Amino acid sequence: MIPSSFARPRPSAALALALLLGLGGCSRGRDAAIPDASAGAERQANVATDPPRIVFLGTSLTAGYGLPDPALAYPALIQQRLDAAQLRYRVVNAGVSGATSADSRRSIDWIMTDPASVLVIETGANDGLRGLDVDSMRANIQAIIDRARRQEPPPRIILVGMEAPPNYGASYTRRFREVFPELARANGVAFIPFLLTGVAGIDSLNQGDGIHPTPTGQRIIAANVWRVMEPLLR
Repeated sequence: MIPSSFARPRPSAALALALLLGLGGCSRGRDAAIPDASAGAERQANVATDPPRIVFLGTSLTAGYGLPDPALAYPALIQQRLDAAQLRYRVVNAGVSGATSADSRRSIDWIMTDPASVLVIETGANDGLRGLDVDSMRANIQAIIDRARRQEPPPRIILVGMEAPPNYGASYTRRFREVFPELARANGVAFIPFLLTGVAGIDSLNQGDGIHPTPTGQRIIAANVWRVMEPLLR
């Protein structure tokens, strides 16, 4: 069910400029935090005793691009909230800078090698920046959800909405925005309408590129995510 406490966001001029200046500067693969494949055998041996995993599949916004310490990225801040609430989960940050929805689709099989209890899907920002086909993005996100649900038991899923800059026209921006709530409704998954609510377009909460949040902005994002995630875990 889609939480009713979130209003659908509307893109601002500042956000559009931030998307154009910020995400476009990210090179694919920077700040990736996907676990080292060479440790696969050891992870498999320990899977029975490890805490359930919460996997954040995402872009540079999730990876924590530009932060001086990965512990300042919002997935690490979610881990702190989990620990403080005595909820036994292990956060895995699978954010990759520059990743499109197609990149995330290609990586989901590997990411799901170890079972996930919760999967947070944050993708599409780079699709919107590049003006990639909206229907293809929709199909990629649906394929990610479908793949995750082939796990037994399937993970709980949280879909994060994203905005596109207006330079490709009002029709593209509207169609892009509508993909995320429509997929959330169709698949019955939890939904965060916009990851950067309360952060986008605010200079003091973003790095010099205007899009990647500062440590303070990351704390606001963590609060946005926690409001939806905590009820699922309890």
